[in-house]
Amino acid sequence: MPVIFERPTLMQRVLPWFQGFDGPLAFAVFILAGIGLLTMYSSGYDHGTRFIDHSRNMLIAGFIMFVVAQVPPQRLMALAVPLYVLGVTLLIAVAVFGITKKGARRWINVGVVIQPSELLKIAMPLMLAWWFQKREGQLRPLDFLVAGALLALPVGLIMKQPDLGTSLLVLAAGLSVIFFAGLSWKLILPPVALGVIGVLLLVIFEPELCAAGVDWPLLHDYQQQRVCTLLDPWRDPLGKGFHIIQGMIAIGSGGLIGKGFMQGTQTHLEFIPERTTDFIFAAYSEEFGLLGNLFLLAAFLFLVLRCLAIALEAPTLFARLLAGAITMIFFTYAFVNMGMVSGILPVVGVPLPFISYGGTAMVTLGLALGMMMSIAKSKRLIQS
Repeated sequence: MPVIFERPTLMQRVLPWFQGFDGPLAFAVFILAGIGLLTMYSSGYDHGTRFIDHSRNMLIAGFIMFVVAQVPPQRLMALAVPLYVLGVTLLIAVAVFGITKKGARRWINVGVVIQPSELLKIAMPLMLAWWFQKREGQLRPLDFLVAGALLALPVGLIMKQPDLGTSLLVLAAGLSVIFFAGLSWKLILPPVALGVIGVLLLVIFEPELCAAGVDWPLLHDYQQQRVCTLLDPWRDPLGKGFHIIQGMIAIGSGGLIGKGFMQGTQTHLEFIPERTTDFIFAAYSEEFGLLGNLFLLAAFLFLVLRCLAIALEAPTLFARLLAGAITMIFFTYAFVNMGMVSGILPVVGVPLPFISYGGTAMVTLGLALGMMMSIAKSKRLIQS
């Protein structure tokens, strides 16, 4: 009697493609994306095609996330070295013959104009996770020194452009991998203590340093001005301090429940600079108030906690380190953006994940989410 094979249904053929999606993580991203679209519609409705472009960028990022989620972590690991070498090579090319805009050389024309430093946000944690995976079970102090050198090279090149915001994000992603790999607290505490002492001294002597115009080591002039402006934005309220002051006014004027959707006066009267990009959190706060901010913080907290849970359950050291670094990327993006808009951190040009307008940043987020989904999928496959 002949054997009859039933033809699989369309659902049975499509379903495996979605097995890489972690439900709780997808839910958190959906909530944040919804908030982003709502806020962009309000803050950018009279700003050209920002809302339409933002929606398109989200769709592109979603497609990238879907594709990358199908790639097993083992194949992601194979891409680590080529992506790192490509990223560093492009950074060197930028330093030699890159495109300069507004005093910064960050772009290069390779048929299309790209910003190679964005690639390092993903390539750096991939490279360091690959490095520690190869040395699992036989880590020595020298291995951490090599990892530090691998991190210092692109961070130094990015700072030289100069691009303090991106260099901080790449540095945070790399340091998180080194920390999760088992770096001793004895080596972590001294630089942290020095940093705290430096901040305290800066707060104490800031008036004299800024007023005297003293050059600070390792900082460009514009970076020194940003620190001075952070500590006293009223020094130049209509110039360098305008961004911070207007951001704080917008956040405070939102009150408990906000002024309402499309009702933000600071936003729509154009007092908030960059209201669709770096300072979109101020526009959101004005219209949705403290309760809206608490909801947004809860959404980001849920995203970070879910990513940490995926990292803890990852099947390999490479997957755990990569997932931990991606979690730190999400946290650093959100913390730095909200901090600079609120006036507790210098303005460094870091977007708010899923909320701010920006195609390159959205693509980076899509890549990161796809990798996280891939790690979650590999965990479930091993358990089954």
